[in-house]
Amino acid sequence: MDGMARISAFLRGAVVSSAIGALTAGSVAVQAATFGAGIENSQWYLSESVFECTLVHQVPGYGRAVFRHKAGESLSFFLESETPLMRPGQAQLVMEAPSWRPGTAPRPLGRVNVDDSRRPLMLESRLAMVLVQSLLEGMDPTVTRESWYDGSPVRVKVSNINFAGQFSGYRSCTAGLLPVNYDQIKRSRISFASGSTSLSDADRRFLDNIVMYIQADSTVERVFVDGHTDSSGSRIDNRALSEERANAVADYLIGQGIEADLVTTRAHADQYPVSRRPADNRRTTIRLQREGERPDLQQANGYETATPNT
Repeated sequence: MDGMARISAFLRGAVVSSAIGALTAGSVAVQAATFGAGIENSQWYLSESVFECTLVHQVPGYGRAVFRHKAGESLSFFLESETPLMRPGQAQLVMEAPSWRPGTAPRPLGRVNVDDSRRPLMLESRLAMVLVQSLLEGMDPTVTRESWYDGSPVRVKVSNINFAGQFSGYRSCTAGLLPVNYDQIKRSRISFASGSTSLSDADRRFLDNIVMYIQADSTVERVFVDGHTDSSGSRIDNRALSEERANAVADYLIGQGIEADLVTTRAHADQYPVSRRPADNRRTTIRLQREGERPDLQQANGYETATPNT
């Protein structure tokens, strides 16, 4: 079955509303294919770990609606569908009252972007929290956009039924999230003042986050710690200085509980500059490697996440 046939089948299987209100002031009511769970099949599923908390809602005939909070990041919301039913462009986001609350006026929230990916709608933290509050108030967030199929409206409705109970567990989950996620720390950098090998309090707090993550993620199998300098000294002096900088970071990680055989230290002097600014090159980099990841051929070079306030 080709893409157009799949879309047609989806639309034929959708619940078709008899009429919906005007999408914007002054427009006429039109029929729309509406995808959404009813009272009998509306469920929310909570997935929780120290790495991520998610609330997943199955939207029959369409796909999923997901609230996600990754460690070290803010809450987000997205719709997910294997088949792109909506035409890319601006969709209308409205908080609608369910059918058993007649007389409650809908609350338009404006337009949101829709694309043709598997996650056609992605909302950042502020709007995601607005959706949460609306669901807790018994409203149904609804996204309406023209279809790929024939230009008629496609509506995806997120049901509030059974949301509140699972959201309580979700809040407990977010309280236990790690302070950082893997993508934020897999390549990190500690900066140093000229000639210095000392760690600041901010450096130690940042390294504490790395330690906490490694201790929670059993798939981290290697920690590469590489010391670097600028080019202001002799090669011999810079080699020794870069080694001291690498050891300062490695010793702190090990002292905080990282197994020593996990850590590999290397000293590169001024061999791998990342900038023309000397301050950018006075650094120690930390790179994590998980099981199954292909080792980086340029392990000592490249760009890293910097310690906050450096």
